[in-house]
Amino acid sequence: MPNVLMVIDMLNGFLQPGRNLYCGDHSRLIIPKVSELIDRELSKGSGIIFICDSHETDDLEFNMFPEHCIKGTEEASIISELNHFQGEIIEKKRYSAFFETELDTLLENLRPERLILAGVCTDICVMHTAADARNRDFIVDIPIDCVSSFDKKAHDNALQHMDNILGVNLVSVG
Repeated sequence: MPNVLMVIDMLNGFLQPGRNLYCGDHSRLIIPKVSELIDRELSKGSGIIFICDSHETDDLEFNMFPEHCIKGTEEASIISELNHFQGEIIEKKRYSAFFETELDTLLENLRPERLILAGVCTDICVMHTAADARNRDFIVDIPIDCVSSFDKKAHDNALQHMDNILGVNLVSVG
């Protein structure tokens, strides 16, 4: 398979105003670019995997962050702008999409040439997933116009870290 595009946490809990972990209006600006990227990768025959935060009500992550994306709620659902796309869905309960999920097995079966990561938050779930992917020797692309976070400085630092330390390829959808 040419590529696998992992669309990370493009969920109501992060991208709808008024939610506990709303990433901000600036983060909504990536939605059209992510949609364009999905269309492009589908036309190439790439696999699409939606990585979705999905927590139990007593999740220990809520000691650090406000309650968000409770399993089975609207917050844990893919935003309406992207929910018409077909793809695999992987629910996760930690920052990395690899932690205690079936992602490794799915990728073993798909055998992608490279992984493309898009979504939110650049400095949290995108970066931790990228680190785990690189530790598994995947080639990883991060389209910089398809990732965002709460904090611009943290976003920029995460991109720099992923480029300089993790060896990801920073690219652009255009």
